[in-house]
Amino acid sequence: MILVNTDFITGKELETIGLVKGSTIQAKHIGKDIASGLKNLVGGELTSYSEMMNEARAKATKRMVQEAEGLKADAIINIRYTSSAVMAGAAEILAYGTAVKFK
Repeated sequence: MILVNTDFITGKELETIGLVKGSTIQAKHIGKDIASGLKNLVGGELTSYSEMMNEARAKATKRMVQEAEGLKADAIINIRYTSSAVMAGAAEILAYGTAVKFK
């Protein structure tokens, strides 16, 4: 599966299938949440949250690809990610794009 954030794939003629998406809501262990809160007071990267967001993006991307594979797509173009806090220490990641077939 080819994944791009452009609206074209060089050298390919595309047929649009439609929107595909994948999402997940991730939360960190309460102990790591407390440690990150303390780190927030002194500054620096909140590595447990960086890890959480990387894991969430990977899961959302995988779910989006699975949806596209179910539609027999060859690629996903115009991929975008969005995130939102759903509660303290938890975030939703949404990955979405346009599933296409090669002509």
